[in-house]
Amino acid sequence: MDLTTIKVSKPLRDRISAAASSEGDATLQKFLERVMDEHDRHRRLAAVAAAIRGTNEQTLAAWRAETADWATADADTEAMQ
Repeated sequence: MDLTTIKVSKPLRDRISAAASSEGDATLQKFLERVMDEHDRHRRLAAVAAAIRGTNEQTLAAWRAETADWATADADTEAMQ
């Protein structure tokens, strides 16, 4: 693994270290990976929310109807088992 140094203030480094320790992460790397994964997920969900907000009502109605149809198909399959 190729490593590098990130320059942060000592108080920030201490905060990161304390947070990693309190959340059970064995290393700062693991903690920062998890934080970045959560950040990336948040951005993806925010993009989906923005896309939904920007969708016209007719398209949303069609999507809701299709979703309801698929939910019914799943329920039919579960009943057969």
